[in-house]
Amino acid sequence: MKINIGIKEIDRQAVADQLAKLLADEFVLYTKTRSAHWNIEGPDFHAMHIFFEEQYEQLDELMDSVAERIRKIGHYAPSTLTQLLQLTHLTEQSDRKNDSPGFIKELLEDHESIIEFIRGNINPFADTYHDAGTSDYITGLMETHEGMAWMLRSHFR
Repeated sequence: MKINIGIKEIDRQAVADQLAKLLADEFVLYTKTRSAHWNIEGPDFHAMHIFFEEQYEQLDELMDSVAERIRKIGHYAPSTLTQLLQLTHLTEQSDRKNDSPGFIKELLEDHESIIEFIRGNINPFADTYHDAGTSDYITGLMETHEGMAWMLRSHFR
């Protein structure tokens, strides 16, 4: 059935393409946060194990919401590891230690990268692609990442 939500197909495609990149970034960050949960070592193991679990659970919800937003505007979400790794802006792997400072620094950098990517799409989604709904949606998503980044950054203060 034809989608009639007041946004041209060419604009919905452009938004979906950017959201696919965002979904890929969310997936990689989720996986890296899961890795931190599984592999953390050190005297703060227990506290950080729980902290990283809270973070990856939040990211799991974000991933699902991004995929659903792609579907809401009439497109399919990328769903294979190959697709996601081709679309992401983030690096999958690093040479850090399995300690709190190493994981936190890397995850913080990834959150900040996602925040910048989202911030760069807020106005184009609304102004260029006439999709105020997705613009509003990613503004909220950006605020969530800002909160998560703050929690990570606070470990260094």
